[in-house]
Amino acid sequence: MTQHHKINYVELPSQDLDKTKQFFSTVFAWQFEDYGPDYTAFANQGIDGGFFKSALASTTSQGGALIVLYSDNLEHTLGQVKDAGGHIIKPIFDFPGGRRFQFLEPGGNEFAVWSKPLR
Repeated sequence: MTQHHKINYVELPSQDLDKTKQFFSTVFAWQFEDYGPDYTAFANQGIDGGFFKSALASTTSQGGALIVLYSDNLEHTLGQVKDAGGHIIKPIFDFPGGRRFQFLEPGGNEFAVWSKPLR
């Protein structure tokens, strides 16, 4: 659904589109639609978007925006990320309002996953 002046789509680089697609399919059950060899799109993940083939990647240390996903079970998701080839760069930590960890997916981009605080 398009809404006037609302974020509608996000595009991210990937150093390896096949590994990026496999990672997000395995861990988060994302589905992709390829548009040629250098672009793949995803939908219905809170926001639609895509990955384009690039020698670059998006990390916060280089000024990139941090995309944060949500999990009902942070420890389980952390294990899935590791098992699928993600590299944990910030283990689970508390922040005001919850807990999260940050990781690099196999295509080189940094993401985070957060969850509500433990009770």
